[in-house]
Amino acid sequence: MTSHDAAAVTRILIVDDDALVRAGLSMMLAGVADLEIVGEAADGADVPAMVESARPDVVLMDIRMPRVDGLAATEALRRRADPPEIVILTTFDTDDHVLRALRAGATGFLLKDTPPGDIVAAVRRAAAGEPILSPSVTRQLIAHVSDGDGGSRTQRAETQLAELSERELEVAVAIAHGRSNAEISAELFMSVATVKAHVSRVLTKLGLNNRVQIALLVHDAGRV
Repeated sequence: MTSHDAAAVTRILIVDDDALVRAGLSMMLAGVADLEIVGEAADGADVPAMVESARPDVVLMDIRMPRVDGLAATEALRRRADPPEIVILTTFDTDDHVLRALRAGATGFLLKDTPPGDIVAAVRRAAAGEPILSPSVTRQLIAHVSDGDGGSRTQRAETQLAELSERELEVAVAIAHGRSNAEISAELFMSVATVKAHVSRVLTKLGLNNRVQIALLVHDAGRV
């Protein structure tokens, strides 16, 4: 969460071309004490300016929009020096744009028919920097979405993972299995602080933004 928010209220920007979806999400989230809606946008083209002015912690981003879609908007936001967390909204859980947005740095995705309580929990997790993506969903996404580049993607992933130390690789694989830092600490017999240090080094070495990208890379390499 951004440093300006001393009261620990998560600031949310809703981006969807369907006015009813925006209104529904806004009404649902506005009643939660620790969440604040700081803006709404109908297209990805409006997102950069709104993020600059409203400074959201989390962006709920529709993947399919008429001018600038959620994938392009996610890519643009992740290039910022201090990007917000991005949660993709989608109708279909096997949409190839979803997988591409996750590779670009989105922290996870939600189906639009997700129950309200689960959406609130997901927003809180995203604000805390936790992935909203289970290992089984990751496997399903990768299995259903073929980009015609499977073999070479696997090889590239293996080459990247080869840059890691043995311990860093163990941490990366644990992340791909959906483990939290505390769970990795217990499994690998190291302190949580050491786990965090390993995660930071993995992200730096691989040039990645978040744990979801680590998980996808490990899946690409066939290590899960």
